[in-house]
Amino acid sequence: MSPLDPSRSTLLNLFLRLGLALASGALVGWERHAAGKPAGLRTHMLVSVGSAIFVMAALEASADSASRVVQGIAAGIGFLGAGEILRFSQHSGGKPRVTGLTSAAAIWVSAALGISAGYGLWRLVVAGSAITLLVLTVVRRVERRISTEDDENGAA
Repeated sequence: MSPLDPSRSTLLNLFLRLGLALASGALVGWERHAAGKPAGLRTHMLVSVGSAIFVMAALEASADSASRVVQGIAAGIGFLGAGEILRFSQHSGGKPRVTGLTSAAAIWVSAALGISAGYGLWRLVVAGSAITLLVLTVVRRVERRISTEDDENGAA
């Protein structure tokens, strides 16, 4: 039996799952902070830990309510993401421009990582965190390289 097993409601188990949520949110948040985005370290940590707390509370009450809680988190986190998109869009100098989509998606993923940690699915949290960091760092470099090559070739 895993020390992160959600059926074991010991104080150590609760702290391990919350610590896992905190660490996964911190990884995503640190990358966003380093990229100079407004929603950075603290925001992603709080989203991840908050999501884990909601799931853990639902599991304590009844396993049946956990799926409804996950649905509520997924819907509710959209408001944070929308705020991130709208906040950036207002600074486009009057031109219609959508920005902040990656930051909104990162907030959404942080919530998913927190939900997984709340369920005690540590392998999923580790793999999900690694893949998220890969997308946010490596894929960003690939995008920039493609964009630079397009600019040099005269493509818009």
